[in-house]
Amino acid sequence: MMTKIIGVGNYIPSETITNLFFDKHIFLNEKGDLLKEDNASITDKLKKITGIEERRYADNTQVTSDLGLIAAQSAIQNSGIDPETLDYIIFAHNFGDVRFGTVQSDMVPSLAARVKHLLGIRNNFCVAYDVLFGCPGWIEGVIQANAFIKSGIAKRCLVIGAETLSRVVDIHDRDSMIYADGAGAVILENNDDESGIKSHLSASYTFKEKDYLYFGKTYNNEGCPDTKFIKMDGRKIYEFALVNVPDAMKKCLDNSGYSITQLNKIIIHQANEKMDEAIVSRFYQLYDTPVPENIMPMVISKLGNSSVATIPSLLTMILNGELEQHTIQKGDVVLFASVGAGMNINAFVYQF
Repeated sequence: MMTKIIGVGNYIPSETITNLFFDKHIFLNEKGDLLKEDNASITDKLKKITGIEERRYADNTQVTSDLGLIAAQSAIQNSGIDPETLDYIIFAHNFGDVRFGTVQSDMVPSLAARVKHLLGIRNNFCVAYDVLFGCPGWIEGVIQANAFIKSGIAKRCLVIGAETLSRVVDIHDRDSMIYADGAGAVILENNDDESGIKSHLSASYTFKEKDYLYFGKTYNNEGCPDTKFIKMDGRKIYEFALVNVPDAMKKCLDNSGYSITQLNKIIIHQANEKMDEAIVSRFYQLYDTPVPENIMPMVISKLGNSSVATIPSLLTMILNGELEQHTIQKGDVVLFASVGAGMNINAFVYQF
């Protein structure tokens, strides 16, 4: 018995934020000093390093669970199932519902419970819970759903990844330009044919690495020190990812039984274009094999980094034929991989 994706959906917010949006921002360093570069130079450097030209922000009336609901409804419609037949709803996020103009996170009840309620599901044995696992949260939700299905506990699961990072950024921190909002979802069910999840892997590096991504105070010394924002040590994350993610990807692929030449696509968390390219390059170096053309779809240039939403949202775009250079056909082997706060790494190999 295999765990198969039978429906996909996403929600890409309509508000496009170009790099020009940050032209009037006052960017400071950790000490609170004004950065020496002008904002045009700062955004130009951002584009060269991360590839980001635009990102999407949620409407001021929306919260994370709203975005997740829309993606879930799309996945349910795409699958054609009755939502009452769902055994689990797993919602991956990191900051809960943060309403526009506020700084307080709301996670009670869980975002999964909110989505289940709004879907109108009456089945009390459809279990709804959240996963907090950094940017790899959606993949971890898929891995958990796979465990439920393989063990016979569940037959059908909905896994959502959604985030509104625009609500938890420090406007004085240039790293705030990376982050975006969005949502993606899949329906998984047990399957008797050859398609489905073939292998998976998860790891948490916490001994030295746990604070590479963290919640910290604003760089504005006049701001409230008790209000926290998402912060990161970009250099350490980059070095950590390049050392550890390719090895994890190789172990996961090797465990699947497929060879590197059988791999058709790599769908990796859209964190940083240059970092993702370097990760994939090192991954292929481990097999002493050149990187094939069009192996790694990227949409970060237009959508930014929406954390747990990047992978399911990108998968939906590919399967819906929205990316001209990328398709997934029946029988294709795809490696999914992510890295993020924790520091966590995970991956799974899937045959369509």
